[in-house]
Amino acid sequence: MSYKVYILYSPVKDKYYIGQTQDLNNRLAEHNSGESKSTKSGIPWKIVYQKEFDTRSAAMSFENHLKKMKSRKYLESIIKPS
Repeated sequence: MSYKVYILYSPVKDKYYIGQTQDLNNRLAEHNSGESKSTKSGIPWKIVYQKEFDTRSAAMSFENHLKKMKSRKYLESIIKPS
């Protein structure tokens, strides 16, 4: 089974959220239903980026890389490559 790293965007908060999961559709539904404390205030969220990995450790490594960058400009360069 594959794992996905995803970036969500909230137009309400003008913020991005980075995560990883095996079931992206279910995870998005959880974010948009308010089940996740960290994203509850940004509903509705939309998927703006996703990347698939063969292993959870590879997905987690990439997710951590994105989170360490702490740069909106960097995330947007990945989402909208020129």
